Amino acid sequence: MTSDNKFDISVVGELNLDLVLYGLPGHLELDREHLASHLSLTLGSSSAIFAHNLALLGNRVAFHSAIGEDSLGKICLERLEQSGVDVSAVRTFPAQQTGLTVILPQPEKRFILTYPGVMAEMRFEDLDLVRVFQARHLHLSSFFLQKALRPRVADLFRLAKQAGLSTSLDTNDDPEDRWEADILEVLKWVDVLLPNEQEACRLARVDDPLLALNFLAVKVPLVIMKRGERGALARRGSEVFETTSPKVTPVDTIGAGDSFDAGFLHQFIRGVQISECLRYGNLTGAFSTTRSGGTEAFRDAKQRMEFLSR
Repeated sequence: MTSDNKFDISVVGELNLDLVLYGLPGHLELDREHLASHLSLTLGSSSAIFAHNLALLGNRVAFHSAIGEDSLGKICLERLEQSGVDVSAVRTFPAQQTGLTVILPQPEKRFILTYPGVMAEMRFEDLDLVRVFQARHLHLSSFFLQKALRPRVADLFRLAKQAGLSTSLDTNDDPEDRWEADILEVLKWVDVLLPNEQEACRLARVDDPLLALNFLAVKVPLVIMKRGERGALARRGSEVFETTSPKVTPVDTIGAGDSFDAGFLHQFIRGVQISECLRYGNLTGAFSTTRSGGTEAFRDAKQRMEFLSR
């Protein structure tokens, strides 16, 4: 792929590690000591998992974020750099702490406990927009976690569009479960929206995922609705696309949606047909579940190439 831009994709978002405790009982009691069978400390956050895996797919990725002045932040940067992500624009906030997410997997779903740290402190003014716009495409994840940036995310996307970039957004969950209307202003400048079924319903304020898809398709040119092991649906105007996910035996599903985003956008920015973008997104999403954490599968180059060559 040839381009006059320095990067294929600029990622703006949060940065933290995931501490995953496996093998805990299904019911946790207060004041009892529960023992995990094993743990994993991996690169976390939707934005960083996306950027890490996208870079390992062969893209030039620039990451725009903030860390605290601590060892957790240094580990985050090391992991991103190992994947080939450019982290030169990541800012260090003195005397602040990098965020941390503790994940407690259960048989069906999982508990997710996050300390935001500096991810809630980074502002629009902290971004070097000249560097952000040295890319063909802008992606942002975790809209609701980025409290200081959130009031001007619409400005960021508007300016990106004016600079000639295409744009994508994965809102992820709203921890406060409010799903306020300011997100609708951002959607005016979004080319690709990538929610899962639950997020789509919350954004549209309906209970039916298909109704949510119809609602969002009026506001965004291309909506991709992730459905886990059932694959994904896409809506572009009146066109609807559907693909299934390859069958795998998952180790865990942490970061599967972010890995889907990486696979889908890897193809999308190359002008590939939507059906093929969906197929590849399903493939990368499924692949991420074959190891613990959202990035560990992608770090194995041999396994990555074998799986994605299907």
